[in-house]
Amino acid sequence: MKAYPTDKIRNVALLGHSSNGKTTLTEAILFATGVTTRQGKVTDGNTVSDFDKQEIARKVSIGTSVIPIEWDNYKFNLLDTPGYFDFVGEMYGAKRASEGSILLVDVSSGIEVGTEKAWKNLEKYSTPRIVFVNKMDKENINFEKLLEDLKSELGEKIIPFALPIGLSNDFRGFVSVIDGKAYEYNGKVRKEIPVPADMKSAVEEIRESLMEKIAESDEELMEKYFEGEEFTPEEVEKGIKASVASGDLAPLVVGSAEKTIGADFLLEMIRKYIPSPADVGTFKGTKDDKEIIRKVDVSEPFSAVVFKTIVDPFVGKLTLFKVVSGKITKDTEVFNSTKDKTEKLGGLFLLRGKNQLEVTEIQAGDIGATSKLNYTQTGDTLCDKGNQTLYDTISYPQPTLFMAVEPKNKGDEEKIGTSLNKLMDEDPTFVIERNTETKQLLIGGQGNMQLAVIVDKLKQNFGVDVLLKSPKIAYRETIKGTASVQGKHKKQSGGAGQYGDVHIRFEPCEEEFVFAEEIFGGSVPRNFWPAVEKGLRESLEHGILAGCPVVNVKATLFDGSYHDVDSNEMAFKLAAQLAFKKGMEAAKPVLLEPIVKVDIVIPEAYMGDVMGDMNKRRGRILGMEQQADGSQKITAEAPHSEMFEYAIDLRAMTQARGSFTMEFTRYEEVPAMIAEKIINEYKAERENH
Repeated sequence: MKAYPTDKIRNVALLGHSSNGKTTLTEAILFATGVTTRQGKVTDGNTVSDFDKQEIARKVSIGTSVIPIEWDNYKFNLLDTPGYFDFVGEMYGAKRASEGSILLVDVSSGIEVGTEKAWKNLEKYSTPRIVFVNKMDKENINFEKLLEDLKSELGEKIIPFALPIGLSNDFRGFVSVIDGKAYEYNGKVRKEIPVPADMKSAVEEIRESLMEKIAESDEELMEKYFEGEEFTPEEVEKGIKASVASGDLAPLVVGSAEKTIGADFLLEMIRKYIPSPADVGTFKGTKDDKEIIRKVDVSEPFSAVVFKTIVDPFVGKLTLFKVVSGKITKDTEVFNSTKDKTEKLGGLFLLRGKNQLEVTEIQAGDIGATSKLNYTQTGDTLCDKGNQTLYDTISYPQPTLFMAVEPKNKGDEEKIGTSLNKLMDEDPTFVIERNTETKQLLIGGQGNMQLAVIVDKLKQNFGVDVLLKSPKIAYRETIKGTASVQGKHKKQSGGAGQYGDVHIRFEPCEEEFVFAEEIFGGSVPRNFWPAVEKGLRESLEHGILAGCPVVNVKATLFDGSYHDVDSNEMAFKLAAQLAFKKGMEAAKPVLLEPIVKVDIVIPEAYMGDVMGDMNKRRGRILGMEQQADGSQKITAEAPHSEMFEYAIDLRAMTQARGSFTMEFTRYEEVPAMIAEKIINEYKAERENH
């Protein structure tokens, strides 16, 4: 494949709800443009963009794949993204590498949650977009109703640029509103036919509202419009392009990806109306805190952004990047300004699904790939070492579901760690944490599907079998009362004896641990005080209820006795530990649990359900706040132990429309009945070990 100049490149991300046909549309375009000789099917597991074993087995996209296509002397990079919410991070990467998006809507399903979420993202960043209404050949569909719903729920900026000819089994083509021509398909071949008489007035009506929209894009055009003059085809195209670029207009087209109807027309629309990388103009970076502006131009110094990493156990690590400025050849020495490291390219190629197409150079605005980069990760900036710049990294959503990972086979611990790190390279929304207290290895992600895929990949790609379990809670223990106790360690059985005797007062305090002394008349010599403190500090690691760390205790050494010969540091350390055990028992010990603060964003319709559910979790609602987009933000606090599967439960309660973030705030006493159950579980576990 030749190198294309920046203005002849179009990068578009395919977005939408799962199963709306993004991968099928990609197949239709590959087939329509002659790249493939037959159209693959998701159900048959033979599509170009779903090539991962997991994708074939589950029949859903899990990662974004880049599908470059040459057509009519232009190059189109289609980024086929997953619609499943657990893999939302893939959309972030694809959006970073593209100038526009295609939002797919399944006419038979209407507006789904994935449609709403993608639209919100497009609105947030004013992304240029085209809406592709798919599956027009399905039974029992109502195109008029869908159009009404799209306009009322997503916005009046959605205007049909194509009206269907025939519906369901009779769907065979459409009328193009812009040029007033009708087209019919026979397989992938499109031919012009007369515009059906009963559609002429509808086309004229839409065209009129479109001309008004075009007039708003430019003052000269506005004048012309008010004077009743017709726009030239060039003015129409320019006006539409400006309105699409600003996010004020979303052209809607119709088709059937499965029957290849509308695939070529969609490419025409992308070419005409979605901005090229050159239209975007400039990118802002930094160097030593100074702003660096790079034009999206081949004559500028080389810079690129890494938007995806693929880890293949056979091929190694593949790095996908978008060239922002300049150009890259396979001999280019690249500098990673994020990591401050020089990297050597392992070849230069384009990826089409899993197929590598070797190229000699990739120019500004285009998407390419290389292998064997040692330090580079998703979100990093690559550039020319002599002309450095650093772009913002991609910000991903925080993990909301954590599970503990345990090996099925002993001795696999180390293998698990290295394999998980490789998978984390591939998916930045997935994290690994080692909990030093519970000694568990935790993995976190967006949902149970994502974690299940991680487990399957560990087995298939790295030969490691693991189990997922609910994480253990890091409980604490403390005291509510005050107690003065004696701890006496006396051992005299031939030879040197041991003697230590301490009187210690235990009481609650704000700090983690305070050691004090009120010794009068040298009952415990000063040189043994550090040993007493050491004995107490070691005891804090395991409380007497469930063996959890002890906090918020003040221990005051106020009396004791010693032996001139038999007293030593060890004896006083052991005496202090005896006192600790007695003191904890006497001073009303209680179990503490971690409390988390939760911010939940939901549509208002789900308020009652979500708040009722939070009460069942022993949660407290702290406040509510309406958001700019009409949704509600609930702030609450709840015990961490009640929130492990909240990601799954909130999704079920809100049909995946809700989202949340969670952070630790403090420890609080566990209610007595629940505490008793936890203490018994811990005791049983200790007895079994």
